[in-house]
Amino acid sequence: MNEKSIIEKKIKDKSLSYEEIKYMVDGFVDGKIKEDTMTLFIKAIYNNDLDFNETLNLTDAMIKSGKVEDLSEVEGVTVDKHSTGGVGDKTSLIVLPICASLGVKVPKMSGRSLGTTGGTVDKLESIPGFKSELPHNKFIEILNTVGCVDICQTKDIAVADKKIYALRDRTGLVDSIPLIASSIMSKKIACSSKNIVIDLKVGNGAFMKNVKDASELARMMIKIGKYYDRNVVCVLTDMNNPLGNNIGNKLEVREAMKFFDGKYDKRLYDLVVCLSSYMVSISKNVSYGTAERTVIRTIENGKAREKFYEWINAQGGNINELKVEAKRIDVRSDKKGFVKSIKASDVGLISSLLIGKSKNLNNGIVLRKNIGDFVEKDEVIASIYYNKEVNNMISIIRDAYELSKNPVKEKSVILKIIK
Repeated sequence: MNEKSIIEKKIKDKSLSYEEIKYMVDGFVDGKIKEDTMTLFIKAIYNNDLDFNETLNLTDAMIKSGKVEDLSEVEGVTVDKHSTGGVGDKTSLIVLPICASLGVKVPKMSGRSLGTTGGTVDKLESIPGFKSELPHNKFIEILNTVGCVDICQTKDIAVADKKIYALRDRTGLVDSIPLIASSIMSKKIACSSKNIVIDLKVGNGAFMKNVKDASELARMMIKIGKYYDRNVVCVLTDMNNPLGNNIGNKLEVREAMKFFDGKYDKRLYDLVVCLSSYMVSISKNVSYGTAERTVIRTIENGKAREKFYEWINAQGGNINELKVEAKRIDVRSDKKGFVKSIKASDVGLISSLLIGKSKNLNNGIVLRKNIGDFVEKDEVIASIYYNKEVNNMISIIRDAYELSKNPVKEKSVILKIIK
C-alpha cells in the first residue's frame, strides 16, 4: 500500500477501503506523508466525493488520531452544541447557561476565529481573566457544579482534523460535504456527549449557500451520529443576514449580557430558544413543546441569567471589567425605507478586517437598524468600532443594507429542522 496508488484510485472515482483511508490520515499526522501529497489526496476527494462508508471511515480515522474525552465522572446527562460559524453568532454564550440552569450538563470545546466568522473562544477570552484552558479535573469540577463549561479544543482531540482542516483552508478545499461532515463529527464524537445539536448556517455569510446542500450535510452527520449511538439534531438557520446586532468579540459578549437583561433582537432570541429547546428535549427525552416552555421560563425568571454569571466567574472571568476601548464612527443611510436585508458576507468581511490577524478584541460593528426597521435618510444605521482607517468600510456597510419602499415582514431565522 502506498499514497500514490491510493490517490490514483480516488482520482478514478473508486471507493477506498478503511485501511487505505487510515493509512493516509495516520501518515499525514505522523509526518510520513507530506503536505503536497496530502493536498492531492484531499483534492481527489473534493473532486470525486466520498460515499457514506468512506465518509464514516474518514471520520473514524480522525477520531482515532487523538484521544476521546472521558466524561465518566460527569453527574447527569450531557449535550453538546456546535455551530458552523456565522456573522454575529454569539449563541453559545447564551445557550450554555440556559441549558445548565435546567439541569442539563453542557461540556463544550470551542474554536477560535476562522475567515469572517468569530470564534467563541475569542469572545470568551475578551472577558478579563477568563480561562479557556483548564486541566481535565477542573473541567469536570465546573461541569458538575455549574452545569456548563467551554474551553478551547485540546490539542489531542481529533488531531488529524486540525491538520487536514488547516490544509483544506489554505488550499481552498473547504466546501466539500463529506469533508465537512467528517470534520465536524470527528470532533463531536471525540468530545463524548451522548446528545448533539448542530446549528448549520445557510446563506451568503456561511460556507453552505443553499438549503439543499445543507440538508444533505445534515442527513450525513445524523447518520454518522447514529453509527456512534449519538442523538443528533440539525437546525438549519439563516445566515444571509447577521445574527443579532453586535459583531465583534467584546461587543458580542455585551449583547449576551443584554440578552439576559431582557433586551434582544428577535431573530437571536428565536434561535436561542430553538437550539436550547432541542438540547433540553433530546437530553431529557421530553417533547420539544415541553422543553421550549421550560426554556422560556428560565429566561424570564432570571435563573438563566444567574447561571451565565456563575459560569463566567467559575472560569475566572470578571465580566464587570469588560470595557470596549475603541474609537467609534457612525454609518448613516443615504436613502430612506424599510430594512429588507443586511448582507452578512459584507458585514463579516469588514468585521474580520477590523479585528485583524492580531485579533483586536475591542473592534467590531453594531447594527443600529435591523430587518424590518424603518430608516430615514441620514439616520444612523450602524456604528463601527475601530483603531485604524475606516473610510472604505463605511461605504461597504452602507451598501450592505438593502432598503424597501414597503414594510418588510421578517422571515424566520429557522429554515429547517432535520433529525
